[in-house]
Amino acid sequence: MASEPLRIVFAGTPDFAAAHLAALLASRHQVVAVYSQPDRPAGRGKKLAASPVKLLAEQHQLPVYQPHTLKDAAAQAELMALKPDLMIVVAYGLLLPQDVLDIPRLGCINVHASLLPRWRGAAPIQRAIEAGDTDTGVCIMQMEAGLDTGPVLARSACSILPTDTGGSLHDRLAILGPQTLLVTLDELVAGNARADVQDNALATYAHKLGKEEARLDFARPAVALWQQIRAFNPFPVSWCLLLDGERLRVWHAEYDQQDHNTNPGTVMACDANGLRIACGSGSLLLTELQLPNRNRMQMRDIVNGQLLALQAGDQLA
Repeated sequence: MASEPLRIVFAGTPDFAAAHLAALLASRHQVVAVYSQPDRPAGRGKKLAASPVKLLAEQHQLPVYQPHTLKDAAAQAELMALKPDLMIVVAYGLLLPQDVLDIPRLGCINVHASLLPRWRGAAPIQRAIEAGDTDTGVCIMQMEAGLDTGPVLARSACSILPTDTGGSLHDRLAILGPQTLLVTLDELVAGNARADVQDNALATYAHKLGKEEARLDFARPAVALWQQIRAFNPFPVSWCLLLDGERLRVWHAEYDQQDHNTNPGTVMACDANGLRIACGSGSLLLTELQLPNRNRMQMRDIVNGQLLALQAGDQLA
């Protein structure tokens, strides 16, 4: 291993990226600058808010750059002036053109939360749960102009548990990713890193999450809806419509594959154990819900408070 630490420019935006930046700041390598998405309106007041990566960088007195694009010459000259050995990209949100990929001495690497080539794209954690995958992981990828198409330098796998949600799996991968990244940096410095080309024929695409697709379609199999509910927790949160047209958000559920002769969307039971809904095959037991203008609650508390006017035989959309 060479004694000289790497000069690193880090590019990332959300919490997942901040976990990797924190690991780099605690390492022997030198983070010379940070790139992050421009501040966005957030909260009820829609005030501009800094990203988790920007906030962490400012705590460590690091220069922060927030260009709207990296395609113009001025932004590229700014990056070139930093003289990075390596650029590390984690959930940044901007495409890096080839001119930018060529600036660092060792190029640009990306930490991606899937076992590439499965689940390239914006939402690999959630799409893996939604699809019923039993395992996932993180890959360290040498970046090229294509979207998540570059050769893989390292991969670390983990199981997807039946209890995992999008949030819990995110948190576990936010620990696994930095560990894998630091090992990969040592291999790069030592000249031992080997990149394996992805098989494009095996690629799947993880589309960005949308609020409308979080609606529960009870004509689908119960197991598929159970996977959807877990995947979309804590965002965008699955939902269905009550009899009055108000939206009921569903945070947790269980499923039963037992056959029935009930129309999908029919309430089969509504008690302290949960709200059981008939599905295209099997049934779904909703156990943690969020009524309109209320916080999320366990079904037993909803029943005890008489907050949900549903009974067996009612038909949801």
